[in-house]
Amino acid sequence: MSCKGKRVSCVVMFCNPASVQVTFFVYPLVPTISLMSLAKTANSVRPAFRMAGLSTLILLLCAAKDVMPSSSHWKPTWPSYRVPVILPQSTLNLDKPQFDAEARLEVVSPCGPACHKSSPLPTYEEVKNYLSYETLYANGSLTETEVGIYILSNSGDGSQGRSRTKRQIYGYDSRFSIFGKDFLLNYPFSTSVKLSTGCTGTLVAEKHVLTAAHCIHDGKSYVKGAQKLRVGFLKPKLKDGSKGANITNSAMPEKMKFQWIRVKRTHVPKGWIKGNANDIGMDYDYALLELKKPHKRKFMKIGVSPPARNLPGGRIHFSGYDNDRPGNLVYRFCDVKDETYDLLYQQCDAQPGASGSGVYVRMWKRQNHKWERKIIGIFSGHQWVDMNGTPQDFNVAVRITPLKYAQICYWIKGNYLDCREG
Repeated sequence: MSCKGKRVSCVVMFCNPASVQVTFFVYPLVPTISLMSLAKTANSVRPAFRMAGLSTLILLLCAAKDVMPSSSHWKPTWPSYRVPVILPQSTLNLDKPQFDAEARLEVVSPCGPACHKSSPLPTYEEVKNYLSYETLYANGSLTETEVGIYILSNSGDGSQGRSRTKRQIYGYDSRFSIFGKDFLLNYPFSTSVKLSTGCTGTLVAEKHVLTAAHCIHDGKSYVKGAQKLRVGFLKPKLKDGSKGANITNSAMPEKMKFQWIRVKRTHVPKGWIKGNANDIGMDYDYALLELKKPHKRKFMKIGVSPPARNLPGGRIHFSGYDNDRPGNLVYRFCDVKDETYDLLYQQCDAQPGASGSGVYVRMWKRQNHKWERKIIGIFSGHQWVDMNGTPQDFNVAVRITPLKYAQICYWIKGNYLDCREG
């Protein structure tokens, strides 16, 4: 295994004998801890851990199983990543927020791929700080939770210069409006929901919705409406006298309406709250909402984002409620143009309102012998990028990295043992 530079390229050999090359971001020092000690940590007992060097983390993050072999019958296959463990360490009560920020339907950053790739690596303590989080409750109370990051051992804003337009359409508008309940109410389109602040979210568990942090918090304060945040689910709008009838007019799209569920609590990483004033903020532009009651719909699981070259056709997909098509769910797909450890750069046509959409791909799940869609990122916003002196614009999605997967999964399940495989 050879690892060079800030972004480390690790080649791992397997007994099949296939090899996979995966690009990972490396943190200087991360604690390793046995399974028994980690269980004590979960029960608020201070663990005894040792500090591991770079090689330990590299070996962990490069341990991708179910590797895609090279053959004429190759299928794009979900790798299984052994992810770190993120556990709460302490929780503090904060003052109630003012809820005085305006909801933002898009985020703009001038820092492009080259800018991100040349950024200095964060220290271990900085990463812990970014992954610590605030939790906002429906009654307006607010807490801050500090986290610890562990590896199981073998024994256990503003841009300057160029003005920009609001449109984020590249050439011919390639978006598709989804009509008819036969599509809108069926998977995967049924996993897309609308937030009362104007953004989009995706169902990722029985009571949980994944969205963009900027839909809830502008980096300084929670937005107006965040305390009484609701999530809207599309359902057919029955006409008078047609109660229960399955009557459609093929020449006219069926009218739909939203059924709303209140949000019980919201998790936002401190990397967004503390980093929105600089370029690191967009890397942590994600939030998880817990509903007051189950939504009773099929949801889409989250997964660790594979390298762009391993995506089927190099493409991503997402659906959202773009504000230039009110009341419509809009689907699109496009090629990934570039990537960093935390971001995917693409030119999927999108408008404000689509931000917070879950970016997904469909790949083969070898353990279950079936194709499966997973959320691998969250659509965030728009960037003007200086490409060799020429301005170029991209739409940007936040990747679900192994660390973000561990954090979001723990928010959903509350048990690190259910979050070991990404």
